[in-house]
Amino acid sequence: MSLPIRPAVQASPDYPFSAVTAPVKLDQNESFADFPEALKVMALQRLSELPWHRYTDLHAEALCEAVARHDGWSASGTVVTTGSNVLIALLVQLAGMGARVLTVKPNFALYALDARLLGAALTEVPLRSDFSTDVDALIAALGEAPGRGVVFVPRPHAPTGSLCGLDELERLAQACRDGWLLVIDEAYHPFTAHDARALAVRHPHVVLLRTFSKAWGLAGLRLGYALAGDDVARQLRKLVPPFGVSVLQTVSALVALEHPDYVRERVAHTLHERERMTTALQSHPHWQVFPSHANFLLVRTPDAAAAHAMLLAAGVLVRRQDTLHGLQGCLRVTVGTVAENDAFLRAAGVGA
Repeated sequence: MSLPIRPAVQASPDYPFSAVTAPVKLDQNESFADFPEALKVMALQRLSELPWHRYTDLHAEALCEAVARHDGWSASGTVVTTGSNVLIALLVQLAGMGARVLTVKPNFALYALDARLLGAALTEVPLRSDFSTDVDALIAALGEAPGRGVVFVPRPHAPTGSLCGLDELERLAQACRDGWLLVIDEAYHPFTAHDARALAVRHPHVVLLRTFSKAWGLAGLRLGYALAGDDVARQLRKLVPPFGVSVLQTVSALVALEHPDYVRERVAHTLHERERMTTALQSHPHWQVFPSHANFLLVRTPDAAAAHAMLLAAGVLVRRQDTLHGLQGCLRVTVGTVAENDAFLRAAGVGA
């Protein structure tokens, strides 16, 4: 029996992740701490007072308004979904199907996976040897046929932690004016000093992607959002499933947005620990740690498989990245608690 499954789906690999259990979990770039207990209690109390037999807002309007107030954006230009990874697929549907997806490599796997699944022509421009974004090469690639589609640029970049300059993104935005959406994935923007909102204000074809999964400590909640011009947001909303954000997601995120101080405290911890870990790893005789603007570090080792196994044997789980373009020997390490980071550094041979 032949199943009616599109060839693009059959040819696509599974998402590249296999769950592994370890005492110290530093493999998925999650927040080092859970949502504060007092805020959990507050959210659950509010949830208990709401009707569960009624549908939620059609497009999470109340949550969009709260996100917009927090981020200094218009509510009409804010689109909330169950994870920014959902928005990646929707943006490909919006502008990339029958056209192109242009991005860099290495990169977050879903840009390429969604392009292939949805039948868009994919172009991946390699990062430079120092992991900086080759904007000149991206601009040159825009001219290839067909000359329209979606460009995905993460800022900061994952998995390297590098940061594309806003002046470089301005050049790219100028070049993308005709026929292209420029999507700047800001999943890790709280760990940097500047974001790209001003760029998106100047250019209505620029879309920013953000998430509650990292700095907000709500990865299990599955919420992400786009900040866009009103025209793009209105068209994007047509692709978002109706009533797609649950009452639990809505209430929990509203409570978080009302109490953002905990996020600032956790970001400060992450930045301090990131610097401490970087300094310690710089003394390693065989490993090389790269500068990072996110909540993780990229480390090159002589043998990623051996280093990963050695760390796991010590109870520390990190993420191998050595199968990705230009990342031979590399591991990615999330910045965790002080105790978790100490355990990693000891296992790596640079801690007390």
